[in-house]
Amino acid sequence: MTEAPSSGLSEYTGRGIYLHAHGKQYIDCASGTFNLSLGYSAKEVVDALHAQLDRCLHLSSDFTREKSGEIFEMMREFLPPHIGAFWFRDITGSGATEGAIRIAQKATGKTDIFSLFLSHHGQTVGATGVSGNAFRHRSFSLPFANSVKIPAPDCANCFYSQRPDRCGMLCATRLEDFVEYASSGQVAALIVEPVLGNGGNIVPPPGYFRVLRETCDKLGVLIIADEVQTGFGRTGSFFASTGFAQELRPDIITFAKGAGGVGIPVAGVLMRPELDVLEPWEHSTTSGANPLALVALEETVRYLRDHRVLENVATVGGPLHQGLTDLARRFTNVSNVRGVGLMQAFDLPTSLDVQSFIRVAREHGLIVRGSRYGFGQTVKIRPPLIITPDEVRELLVRLSDALRTYEREGRP
Repeated sequence: MTEAPSSGLSEYTGRGIYLHAHGKQYIDCASGTFNLSLGYSAKEVVDALHAQLDRCLHLSSDFTREKSGEIFEMMREFLPPHIGAFWFRDITGSGATEGAIRIAQKATGKTDIFSLFLSHHGQTVGATGVSGNAFRHRSFSLPFANSVKIPAPDCANCFYSQRPDRCGMLCATRLEDFVEYASSGQVAALIVEPVLGNGGNIVPPPGYFRVLRETCDKLGVLIIADEVQTGFGRTGSFFASTGFAQELRPDIITFAKGAGGVGIPVAGVLMRPELDVLEPWEHSTTSGANPLALVALEETVRYLRDHRVLENVATVGGPLHQGLTDLARRFTNVSNVRGVGLMQAFDLPTSLDVQSFIRVAREHGLIVRGSRYGFGQTVKIRPPLIITPDEVRELLVRLSDALRTYEREGRP
């Protein structure tokens, strides 16, 4: 009897921050697709998933409501104090975005959803419709009639051509003008990423979140914090909105990606108690709140707590940022180093340079990703949150070698 052909997956093995493939070892600076927050092999999470596999793979969410409630109570210590309700019936960030939009619209009775230029909120029709990149819409008719985009807080490329020290935070205050002149006047919410991830790892300037919150309060607009990329420790606090972005005080928080720890799809929405307005049939998915997702979520929260992972991000994030800054001094094509915690990035001159560098970096044992689906100038450095100081140094050595090769022979 002939053997079945190999799927090719047997060539890949992950351990910690490393991916071994075809006889070569890589440091994964993209944490999978930014969803391996605990790396490839967090033992407690993997063991719990194996145990659940032996029990059952799927249960209707009717049978997992109690477990969802237990996990929410476990998360409370990490949440903003005003967040008191949850919706754990999604497995993707796109679904969580659409759930948050439904919550905002139903709770307020209003229709319009504001978002930012360069934003990325998911892949589904609704989530793509509120995202701020025209190239993702070009080939399709993806209507979201009540979506309005406003300039992002991108100080390196200010829409208003201002300097950060005297801009008057126009990117936040002029929301009022857009509500008055570009909307229906019935604005339910503004959705914002604390760090604009796919848009280019854009970190808003100090004071932005406070001014944005004040403006939204004045206008009666809810704030949805899209923490799909920033949540579960990526910026050094459990959510960015409990750390460097705490002045945002979001009414609703979405999460996904890193919430599954080792790559298990899980997503959800957190909110003020008075915004817990959805009926079960108004937003649900076949696999939402399934046993594997809930086990992964629970064990990821426990792992972050018991292994003091947030403290580790604070310890290694600074040296990684400083190392990238030093590389920018040494290599003329590297600029605009920025980031929070283990959500770091730098720019290269063009998008073609980024595509070329990604290939060169792979040759030097690094997996890195660009921005805006290849249309941006940014190289993102986001290793798993369990990276050690020694591994940060190894990452920087490999990155230096890759930049040297790129500047010598890899530029397009």
